[in-house]
Amino acid sequence: MDGEDEFAVFTSNLIKKLGNFIAVNNLNLKVKRGEIYGLLGPNGAGKTTTIKLLCNLTKPNGGKGHLLGKKFSDNTIASNIGYMPQETALYDGLTVYQNILFFGEVYGLSSKKIRNRSDELLKFINLEKWRDELVENLSGGMKHRLSLACTLIHEPKLLFLDEPTVGVDPELKMSFWNYFYKLKSMNTTILITTHYMEEAHHCDRVGFMKDGGLITEGSPTELLHQTNTDSLEDAFIKFSLGR
Repeated sequence: MDGEDEFAVFTSNLIKKLGNFIAVNNLNLKVKRGEIYGLLGPNGAGKTTTIKLLCNLTKPNGGKGHLLGKKFSDNTIASNIGYMPQETALYDGLTVYQNILFFGEVYGLSSKKIRNRSDELLKFINLEKWRDELVENLSGGMKHRLSLACTLIHEPKLLFLDEPTVGVDPELKMSFWNYFYKLKSMNTTILITTHYMEEAHHCDRVGFMKDGGLITEGSPTELLHQTNTDSLEDAFIKFSLGR
């Protein structure tokens, strides 16, 4: 029952094979409710595949897990989950606002709720002036910001953010993290993937991922102390090499 009650994300020996390649290898992941958990590792470590498994976008070859106390294959939890993929899933032929409107309607929000949320989110992602601009005319970074807004429109209790700050300038990146802290204060759980080791310092706990599994996890301070290093990149290298 601990996996159902204490943790927003709980997996046990989760496995995903892509042909002969094991992308996720007996992954045991526990993310506490209301925390920001960073999943760190190089490209190919299995971070994105893990997110897709948890969001029920691909089926595991073994293992089990729960999200918010329910099996992650349970479609009834979809309304409480937000997923932002690395590649934006937007409609180029619609305007910025129309994209937000579309995703709000998908989640069954009222027109009034969508209007109120869109005003807040457009201010947050600094796209108020581009509200009526076609998405096809936006830069890559602007599309990434809009994708985040669409992910947040229904105020999910559990957020999966796959490299959310790619292509975002430093000032806006910090505003993103300030907003994530605000969500955390409202007991929203955030699982974020990144290969930017410096971003891990914003997380309550981080898990180092390699070859489809976790090699260690803990708070950034704990991991630095355990390896007697000054950077999480150096800490990752030490853990990766078996210290």
